Amino acid sequence: MNNNCAIVVAGGKGTRMKKSVNKLFLCLDNKPILAHTLEAFQKNKSIFSIILVASEDEIEYCEKEIVLKYSISKVKKIVSGGNLRQQSVLNGLKAIGIEDDCNIVLIHDGARPFIDDRIIEDGIKYANLYGASACGVEPKDTIKIRDNSGFSKYTPKRSELFCVQTPQCFKLDIILKAHENIIKKDVIVTDDTSVAELYGSKVFLYQGSYSNIKITTPDDLILGEKILDSLIIDSNKCVNKE
Repeated sequence: MNNNCAIVVAGGKGTRMKKSVNKLFLCLDNKPILAHTLEAFQKNKSIFSIILVASEDEIEYCEKEIVLKYSISKVKKIVSGGNLRQQSVLNGLKAIGIEDDCNIVLIHDGARPFIDDRIIEDGIKYANLYGASACGVEPKDTIKIRDNSGFSKYTPKRSELFCVQTPQCFKLDIILKAHENIIKKDVIVTDDTSVAELYGSKVFLYQGSYSNIKITTPDDLILGEKILDSLIIDSNKCVNKE
């Protein structure tokens, strides 16, 4: 197996965004957030195929208004998600077929549109080496551990803390077996590194980016526009230099 497959989870609603529609259909620079995310994997030379996981009632919209409209040809399948994120990811993993010849699978939040080639390539490299990897950044703020009464208990060393992002990258057989295992045991987790760790895998943590934000609130949309503007400016500078 030599190919790499991306699973993009896109079933989120607009609760914290205070919108009645899926936040991933909101626009940045006149293009849906989800389209930006998918295009990052579409353009990456190491990604062979994309599995998009969406709410059942949004599959048709995703196909017509995102995948076809923006020519995301690497999307091979759009599958229905579950009630929990881990169920959605498992559905995506099961949708990877023999024909995909998949070795490394990258699991990514559809709400992180600023993923770049370096993070994708590093994730694949470290997953090949160690079986599991995830990007992230050190927290900028001091983190406090508080007790049940609301008082500070202690302050962990910031150098030992890591804010995990996506993509989270795994050898396919490792993460598929791990997800099937926790579903059987009815264990609830918040991310895929936790799934792998519960199954006994060690996860290598590598440097992500402070720009690789998850767009969740209205403030994130404003920040996202600024990040997008800065990326366009940097791109133009590179073109001018050439």
